[in-house]
Amino acid sequence: MTDHTDAIEPADARDAGDALAAAKRPRPTDVAGREHGDLLQALAAHRGYLLVTAHGLTEEQARMAPTASALSIGGIIKHVMGTEQAWIRFLQGGADAMMAGGDGEAWEDRFRLRDDQTLAEVLEAYAETARTTASVLRSVTDFDAEHPLPEAPWFEAGGRWSARRVVLHLIAETAQHAGHADIIRETIDGSRTMG
Repeated sequence: MTDHTDAIEPADARDAGDALAAAKRPRPTDVAGREHGDLLQALAAHRGYLLVTAHGLTEEQARMAPTASALSIGGIIKHVMGTEQAWIRFLQGGADAMMAGGDGEAWEDRFRLRDDQTLAEVLEAYAETARTTASVLRSVTDFDAEHPLPEAPWFEAGGRWSARRVVLHLIAETAQHAGHADIIRETIDGSRTMG
């Protein structure tokens, strides 16, 4: 069975129907394949909700922060992408890999489009992240396998997360920020992407 749950392209941000189509694709029937498929499908659906908030935005609108939050739609997409990349590194190599990765971008720039970045570039990078995530998740043979969490004030001391918990966190993170981006989009031009 062909699985298209990683088939998110920047064009999906231009067509809400395409972005949401991943949620309607058939699921594999074997138990292990079903878990992979269900998790990938849920993540793809919420990515789609996030991506449609960028549909039709100008570069200026993608950078606007019209609410009490300092975040813009472009900044939210960058943040979600960076978070996903970090957690996939965690799945592959634990806390050290998670903390060592990244592109060296300044902390505050991870939440906004820099002057030298375009929305299209960020959407393409997010599409590549989605493909990488799907590939890594398809290679997971045990969703109960755990790694110790990095030492940080926002993690429980001595905590460990399974691969399953990481993916569920990514789904929740993406869903939360898709709603946030929806509010920003509605504030920019009255468009609503979620109802």
